[in-house]
Amino acid sequence: MTAHRIVLIAAFFAIGLAAQQPAAPVDAPALYRQSNLPTEDRIRDLLSRMTLEEKARQLDMYAGVPDLVDKAVDKTHAAPDARFQTNTAEKLFGSLGVGSIHDLYPRAELSNEIQRWVIAHSRLGIPAIFIEEGLHGFSDGTVFPAPINLAATWNPDLARKTGAAIAGEMRAAGVDMVLGPVLDLAREPRWGRVEEDFGEDPYLTGKLGLAYVQGAQGDSLSSDHSVIAEPKHFVGHGSPESGLNTSPVHIGERELRTIMLKSFEPAIRDGHAMGVMAAYHEIDGVPVAGDPEIFTSILRNEWGFKGFVLSDLGAIRRLWEDHHVAANPKDAIVQAINAGVDMQFYDFSHEEFQNAIVQGAKDGSLSAEALDRAVSSVLRAKFALGLFDHPYTDTSLTPRVKRSAQHLDLSLQSARESMTLLKNSGHLLPLAKTTSHIALIGPNAAIARYGDYEDEKNGKRISIADGLRALLPAANITVDDGANIDKAVSIAKGADVVILSLGEWQGISGESFDRQSLDLPGNQEHLLEAVVATCKRVVLVLENGRPLTIPWAAEHVPAILEAWYPGEFGGQAVAEALFGNLNPGGKLTMTFPRSVGQLPDFYNFDPSKTDKYVDGDRQPVFAFGYGLSYTTFRFANLAVKTPAAGTSDDVIATVDVTNTGSVDGDEVAQLYLHHDVSSVEQPDRALKGFQRIHLKPGETQSVEFRLKSSDLAIWGRNHAWLVETGPYTVFVGGSSQADLSAKFVLPLH
Repeated sequence: MTAHRIVLIAAFFAIGLAAQQPAAPVDAPALYRQSNLPTEDRIRDLLSRMTLEEKARQLDMYAGVPDLVDKAVDKTHAAPDARFQTNTAEKLFGSLGVGSIHDLYPRAELSNEIQRWVIAHSRLGIPAIFIEEGLHGFSDGTVFPAPINLAATWNPDLARKTGAAIAGEMRAAGVDMVLGPVLDLAREPRWGRVEEDFGEDPYLTGKLGLAYVQGAQGDSLSSDHSVIAEPKHFVGHGSPESGLNTSPVHIGERELRTIMLKSFEPAIRDGHAMGVMAAYHEIDGVPVAGDPEIFTSILRNEWGFKGFVLSDLGAIRRLWEDHHVAANPKDAIVQAINAGVDMQFYDFSHEEFQNAIVQGAKDGSLSAEALDRAVSSVLRAKFALGLFDHPYTDTSLTPRVKRSAQHLDLSLQSARESMTLLKNSGHLLPLAKTTSHIALIGPNAAIARYGDYEDEKNGKRISIADGLRALLPAANITVDDGANIDKAVSIAKGADVVILSLGEWQGISGESFDRQSLDLPGNQEHLLEAVVATCKRVVLVLENGRPLTIPWAAEHVPAILEAWYPGEFGGQAVAEALFGNLNPGGKLTMTFPRSVGQLPDFYNFDPSKTDKYVDGDRQPVFAFGYGLSYTTFRFANLAVKTPAAGTSDDVIATVDVTNTGSVDGDEVAQLYLHHDVSSVEQPDRALKGFQRIHLKPGETQSVEFRLKSSDLAIWGRNHAWLVETGPYTVFVGGSSQADLSAKFVLPLH
C-alpha cells in the first residue's frame, strides 16, 4: 500500500469520525437575553453580571433637556426637530448605561435614536426607561379635564378609559412611564395640588385610582399602548400642615392605615401598579423617604409591590437639608435606598449619587440586599415593558393615536360628566336658548382653564365665551374680564342674564401654589356682590382647582355651576349645561367649608367632634357627594342582607332609585357605613359603595351594593385588621348627607 493511499484512507477515516461527533457548541446568549425564560431568572442573571457602578447607574435619572438634544421648546421639552447629541451622551453615560430619562417629551424617532445608542454603548445592553408627566394629558396631545374633574364624574369606567388614552399617546412617542395618578387624599384645601387629586375620600379615590392604573397599564405592559403607572405621593401628602406643599403631616398609625393608605392600596394590590413615588414630608418625625415601615413592611411585604419606588424631586435630598436626619448626602442616599426607595429624581448630581451608592456598598452602610432589591426593581420594570426584547417604538403610531377622534370625544365626555350643579333656586337653569342678550363677566370668561401640568396653549382651548357663541350664534353676548367693576356692573344692567365666570387659574392653584385663604382671589368677591346687586338674573360658574369659601354666593346667587378645570372642551360642556343640552350629574368629591377657620373639614369625621363654634355655623356650605340635577330622584326600599353565621360572604344592600322629574338625568347612588359600636372610634359615616346611573323620567332602577369584609374591617387596638360583630347602620342617597337608613347586625364567624 502506497504512502499516498494510506494518507487518503486516514483522511476518510477522520472524516467519518468527525461526522459521528456532535457539532462544536455555539455560545448561547446570556440568560437575561432569552425572552422565553421567566423574568425573575433573567433578572438574577443580569444582576450577577453587573458591577457596582452599573448597578448605581440603574438607580439614576437623567434629564433629556438640555443635555441630550440640540434644540428645546423650553426647559423640559425637546423641539420637534431636535437631534440627539451623541457626544454629550458619551460623556454622560459612557459604557454604564442609564436608569431613566426624563424631561424630554420626545417624538418616537428621537426616543428610538437615544434608546438605540444607549443599548449599543452600554456594556450589558440595558435599555433606558423614558418617564414623563401626563397628569391629564401628554405633551401637546389630548387635553383631558383635571383629575378633580374626573373624580367629579364618579365614573371608574371613564377613569379607566382616560388612563388608557393618555398611556396610548405616551407610548406612541416612546415614553414608558407616566408620573401619575395622584392618589393623595385632599384633606387640606389650601394645598395647591388639590386639583391633581380625586378628593378627600379613600374609598372613592381607591376605586378611581385602580381604574386609572388598569387603563394605563393595560393587559400587558409590553404592548404598544400601555405605560407604567406611578401612584403618588406615597403616602399622606394631601394633608400638609398649614396647607404648605412639603410640610409635616400630623396623623397617627390608625389614620395612616385606615384613611391614607386605603386610597393607594387597590392600585397596588389589584391594579399591580409598577411604579410608586415617594413623598417629601414626614409623619410623626419620620421622613417618608427614609421610612422602611412604609416602603418595605407595608408596600412590599404586605401588599406585594413588585415595581420600583421613585423619589419625588428632591425628597432624598430633604433627608439631609430639611429634615436633618442625615449627616451628609451619602447618608441621605443610603438611608433612602435601605428604606425602600429605588431611584433618585434629580436629588443630587449624578457623580455624587452614584459614588455614594458604590461607597456605601463597599463600606457596608448600604446593605447588599437593599442595593440588589433596588436594581432588581428597576430591571423588573424594564423587562415588564418588553424593552429588552422590543425596545423601539413603531413610528407610525403617533399619527394614528395622538389626538384621535376617540380621545377627543373622551375628553368632552369627561368634561360633561364632571359638571356639578350646586344651586338652582327657582329653576333658573337651564336658561332658555331664546335669551337674546347675555353678559359673560369674569377673569375666566374668555380663557380655557386647564389647571396645572398642562400648557393652556395646547388643544382646542374652548373657553366659556367660545362655547356660548357656538351654541347660541344668534345671541348678543358681551364678554368682559371684570377687572373694572363699574364697567362690569354697567354691562350687567343691560343684559337679560349675567353669567359670572369666576374662580382660580395657574399661578394661584397648582403645585407650590398654596393659599392662606380660600376666598375668591383678587377683586372677584366685590365683583360678584356688585353684579348681584343689579337684581339681574345671575349664574355663577366656577373654574377652580380646590373648594372655595363662598358662603355669600351660596346664599345670594340663584344658580351656581362648579366646572373645575374641564379641559380643552370645557367651554362647550359649560354652555351645554347652562342651556339644557346637558343635565349636570357631577358630584363633589370635597367638602366646601364656610371659612378656613373650619379646617380641617371633611365629611368622614369622628363622631366625637360634637362642639359648635360660638361665632358661626359648623356645617359646610356644600357637602361631600353633593350635586343637583335638572330632575329629581327618590331613594326607597332599602334592604340589607347579612352573611350567614360562620361565613365571610358580602353584606348586600339594595335600594330603588326613581327619576321623579320630567327630564333624563344621571344620579350617583351612594352608600355610607356607620359602626354603631366599635372597639376604636370610627367615622360618623364612610363611603363604601357608589354607582352612577342614568334614568329616564319615571324610570326606577334597583342598585346593589356589596360590602366585602375589607370594607368592614377596622385597625383595632392590637394593631391588626379585624371585622367586628355587632350593629351597623347604612345610609343611602345622593350625597354624604343621605338620610335613608337601615340597620344590620353582623353575626359571629
